[in-house]
Amino acid sequence: MSLTIGVDVGGTKIAAGVVDEKGVIGARARRETPSHDPAAIVETIIEVTKELADQHDVEAVGVGSAGFIDSARSRVLFAPNLAWRDVPVRDQVAEATGLPTVVENDANAAAWGEFRFGAAEDVDDMILLTIGTGVGGGVVLDGQIYRGAHGVAAELGHMRVVPDGHLCGCGLRGCLEAYASGTALVREAREAASLPSAERLLELAGGDAQRITGPMVTELANAGDELAIVLIAEVGRWLGEAMGSFTAVFDPAAFVIGGGVSAAGDLLLRPAEEALRKHTTGAGHRPEPEVRVATLGNDAGVIGAADLARV
Repeated sequence: MSLTIGVDVGGTKIAAGVVDEKGVIGARARRETPSHDPAAIVETIIEVTKELADQHDVEAVGVGSAGFIDSARSRVLFAPNLAWRDVPVRDQVAEATGLPTVVENDANAAAWGEFRFGAAEDVDDMILLTIGTGVGGGVVLDGQIYRGAHGVAAELGHMRVVPDGHLCGCGLRGCLEAYASGTALVREAREAASLPSAERLLELAGGDAQRITGPMVTELANAGDELAIVLIAEVGRWLGEAMGSFTAVFDPAAFVIGGGVSAAGDLLLRPAEEALRKHTTGAGHRPEPEVRVATLGNDAGVIGAADLARV
């Protein structure tokens, strides 16, 4: 059976795995990401690839990285959290390992993993939205990743939803990411910490509103805390409104929701589905996309990148 290596390059860790044609990870390697040293990041990718390739007969390597990837799937043009600027990652890895290599946006890789082996393996058109620190997006249309003219399409978290709204990490204002992400959830939770209804949340944070985290809000929401439920629902509402806009453009069969905030389950998805129905043009007179929870978890990027090395 054909084996390839998938490498998922994140801001804090680099995870790699040997993946077979069925999307099963047979061996793993992991390192911390030297995120402030561009050359060291490439060296670490090469290190984990060689570690796995020395133990397994692999055919190719797929590298998934945050940021803008060129249309040739060879260079990382811009990755704000990795200090990469126009780095020829494909050629550097291929030269050092002797293996054919492709580079892909990390959200695209995760979307491909869910499309091929996860929550959307039964459809041809899907959108992955990862709700974590930011909002990542990947689009599969007619069974192919949609990359756009220059390879940098589907930055769905940076669709503007509020003119001159909250400042986004990208430097612009009003992006979806500023309203439907874990970062937005924490901002709203900290602002609500002075309310009487925030007593349990503040207690969990040791009395310091600035120590409130997204997982704390999710934990309390799942335990029935009313304020936490409202906060999660607001993220879901923003997400659902955006999905209505994405439906108008792409007409997907399914949205797949992943990322840390998706751990809130129905507390996030039900408000999202309600807002999606409300904001879908022609709702009730057209097929509506399903909303599903991602099934591959943190392995989606590794599995997707490895499979894309075969494509």
